[in-house]
Amino acid sequence: MAETGKKRAQPLEGLKVLDLTSLLPGPLCTMILGDYGAEIIKVENVEAGDPTRFAGSSYKGGKGPVGTLFKHLNRNKKSLALDLKNEEGREILKALAAASDVLVEGFRPGVMDRLGLGYRVLSGLNGRLVYAAITGYGYKGPYRDKAGHDLNYTALSGLLELSAGEDGKPVVPATQIADIGGGALMALNGIMFALYERERTGAGRFVDVSMTRGLLPWLAYPASFLDAGAELPRCGRGLLSGSFACYNIYETGDGKFMSLGALEPVFWRRFCEAVGKEQWIDRQYAQEQDQPVGNRELIQEVRTLFKSKSRKEWEVIFANLDACCEPVLDLNEAIKHPLSQEGNYWLEATPAKAAKTTRVGFPLLFSGQVGELRLPPPEHGEHTLEILEKLDYDYSDLEEMKKRGIIKTS
Repeated sequence: MAETGKKRAQPLEGLKVLDLTSLLPGPLCTMILGDYGAEIIKVENVEAGDPTRFAGSSYKGGKGPVGTLFKHLNRNKKSLALDLKNEEGREILKALAAASDVLVEGFRPGVMDRLGLGYRVLSGLNGRLVYAAITGYGYKGPYRDKAGHDLNYTALSGLLELSAGEDGKPVVPATQIADIGGGALMALNGIMFALYERERTGAGRFVDVSMTRGLLPWLAYPASFLDAGAELPRCGRGLLSGSFACYNIYETGDGKFMSLGALEPVFWRRFCEAVGKEQWIDRQYAQEQDQPVGNRELIQEVRTLFKSKSRKEWEVIFANLDACCEPVLDLNEAIKHPLSQEGNYWLEATPAKAAKTTRVGFPLLFSGQVGELRLPPPEHGEHTLEILEKLDYDYSDLEEMKKRGIIKTS
């Protein structure tokens, strides 16, 4: 048991990670590792670094503007600006890989092999290395070398077609489902599995993360309909996709929305009693004769009911009632909601070196302990000298490499 008053170490403290990724999937994966204690070295090219440094609105960092998207994906990391097309740059990476636990990269299949930095080479230097490669379509198969983005991965997985609205047209998702769910989070899983196995065998693994393949778990529910030979649960055509009144979204009198998820009879009963509509209780799963899927007449009646009050009024009614009825919040409201603030889901925190307060979101708790903001998002090449000095490069070597464009310092 930890000593009273003594700060507990984060779960991944001591884990050394090389992050060769950019944009969204890889940086999100490695940031979460860093939030829970891992030491992350972000390897960026010497020209401009991660493109997200220029994405979104900018805030003023230590030496200039930095994109807000970069800020939200790269805290708790050190930046090493390195030219991997140069042999000396590649030797530096090999030296770092030899002393690391995990390497994460997001290049197309074959790029790291052509640089002489693929899994076979690096695992030969460090047999314990867990090497995770995040790609659109995986290292094998006919789409191995094809370019793609989140929308393409969701389209080919079958998920995008299921998102069609009542007009039958698929809707572009508001967030990057494949990048995050199929890429970042699947990479986290794969890395943790490989590290767990390494505890038994002593050997690392190559973790092949396909963002398209990573969406398979998202399709477990609709795929079960294929097994049953039933109609797929598209919008308005399935129990969990809007065909029943008890599980739906309703507009309120002030143009906002409430979510009703009263699937179980006990919750539906409480809802009906709270709104004075006990006559609806037995109609929860009744199907109108002319509408074999769902109960559209009841849905319309519930719609009319919700429009009779503002969202705030409905929130008051259901605030202390266990009926699975909650407001549809916009992102700003969600961040400020007591659930987020009290649970430390979103925090406003300023690390010692940060030039400006940064918004932090920690998704996991370990015995009540949240993640930790130790470092602000790094400037491009901010830690290059610090990292290379630990590899015993002397000042004259570093200055020469800097002049030749092999490294960059901030």
